[in-house]
Amino acid sequence: MNEIMDSLPASEQKIAVYLISNLNDVVGISVEELAGRSDSSQAAVVRFCKKLGYRGYREFSLKLASELAVARQSQDRECSDIKIGDRAGNVIQSVCQHNMRAIEDTSTLIDPDQVELAAGKLFDARRVDVYAVAASHLAALDAQQKLVRIGKQVSAYSDPHLQLSSAALLGPEDVVLALSWSGEAREVLRACEAARRAGAFIISISRLGPVSLSSYSDVHFGLSAPEPSLSSGAMSSRIAQMTMVDILFSCLISRYYNETAPYLERARQVAQYVRA
Repeated sequence: MNEIMDSLPASEQKIAVYLISNLNDVVGISVEELAGRSDSSQAAVVRFCKKLGYRGYREFSLKLASELAVARQSQDRECSDIKIGDRAGNVIQSVCQHNMRAIEDTSTLIDPDQVELAAGKLFDARRVDVYAVAASHLAALDAQQKLVRIGKQVSAYSDPHLQLSSAALLGPEDVVLALSWSGEAREVLRACEAARRAGAFIISISRLGPVSLSSYSDVHFGLSAPEPSLSSGAMSSRIAQMTMVDILFSCLISRYYNETAPYLERARQVAQYVRA
């Protein structure tokens, strides 16, 4: 923004100055609100975003959110990391802070339109396959548990051979939900490649940034989750993935409540016998 400041007309300079001075306060606000805060117009905001190389304000806003999330992740690791010999109080604060940051970043990074699209595809799917390995499979099992409760034919596979066998039998009416925090798990990539050849619609969840998994996906959600350096396994990244699963499921039942409510009620009633 600083590089093009002098070449901008006055109305767009106001936008640039406001953004530079208030970066952390503009994530998630609407184009109307940014125009009001910067004393410009919505048209000027859109023109400004296009001069920066974006198709519009939505794309610019998501990119800004992702860059700020990466910056915060680095700061979080420096300011609240777990150190060898830390007392329980510091460990509690650090773990909770990292997990809360993962949820906050998720809320700013995801595109609502893409969530709506993914939720609609999950609802319409004849069958849903969920592919994941290692710690990501915990979020895959959570997705399976949720979708089963609304009557979906869903299976969560962690075995690479089962993933490939199932993927080969999918069709255009089916959906794959693929989870790999690195975005590079070879087993998941191979299964997604087979599912794409079969014509299935692919939704994926991974870390933020350029990852191979996104190239196999029709809808991709890149999330941010700062992990403590002493973590021996997925912690806040697991929270981020499960939060994304919660968002997709909640959007689905909200949008299609009349259709899903009977299934949820039947599942609730049957669960009472188990608790009894």
